[in-house]
Amino acid sequence: MTQPRREVLLIVHPDRDTTREASGEVAMRLAAAGIGLRVLDDEVRRLVEPHDTVLPCTVVSPADDPAHGVELVLVLGGDGTLLRAAELARPAGVPVLGVNLGRMGFLAEADYHALGDTVERVVSRRYRIEDRMTVDVTVALDGAVVARTWALNEASVEKCSRERVLDALIEVDGRPVSSFGCDGVLCSTPTGSTAYAFSAGGPIVWPDVEALLVVPSNAHAMFSRPLVVSRSSVITVQVDPDGSPAVLTCDGSRHVDLEPGSRVRVVAGEVPVRLARLWDGPFTDRLVHKFSLPVTSWRERHARNE
Repeated sequence: MTQPRREVLLIVHPDRDTTREASGEVAMRLAAAGIGLRVLDDEVRRLVEPHDTVLPCTVVSPADDPAHGVELVLVLGGDGTLLRAAELARPAGVPVLGVNLGRMGFLAEADYHALGDTVERVVSRRYRIEDRMTVDVTVALDGAVVARTWALNEASVEKCSRERVLDALIEVDGRPVSSFGCDGVLCSTPTGSTAYAFSAGGPIVWPDVEALLVVPSNAHAMFSRPLVVSRSSVITVQVDPDGSPAVLTCDGSRHVDLEPGSRVRVVAGEVPVRLARLWDGPFTDRLVHKFSLPVTSWRERHARNE
């Protein structure tokens, strides 16, 4: 019986200096293994064909469910590129594997120097799949739903202009918790706890913890602490009907304008994002590595310098 043709969808950040070299290496290694390659546009196709070498490469449209039928979405770039790839991979239930060409790359599984080994693991299918929690987001105005979206990292409700303040009411499970003026309110997953929510002062939550985070941003209030609530909780952020308009942003890319009085409802997502993992080390080690955390005491460091 003929085995089905293997294919990988390649998503890249085209503006990075290392992208051309990395894309060409990925394309040649996959072609040598008999694995087909999909890309989203002709610009990326030119990146993966170095030195005028014609490689088997299919150009697909983002509107045509480009991840359907592939076994993996391979990402070359930073976390922003991976989040865009996750938007394509999630409906098809396809895992995403990130190779970091940026700075932090917290979601990425490998760095550029390990690109060769990463592709070899893809070829031999030596990776495991980890489901990451998402959030489903609904926007309602005057009782009518006006928008639906989702996020892997966070859904943020923020003021529209620097000069204004967002007046927001926070509810959890239908009960009001607090209202205040602020720059914004972030509703984050554990995956997003190391992203925007972390910058806003939220806690780091291990990815396997089933919880949702509510993190106020620059709130003008005595009580504006981050909240960690149950996965089954319903979080609602209401924009003051007599206040200024706001904007909902999901994963930094999907935007919904919010009129005064809008209610943003955030719940645990029905469809996860699947991440391909190469290494079995604990999240603690990833955290220490990515943030370059000091793991020795002052006395130990002092003794080494003597």
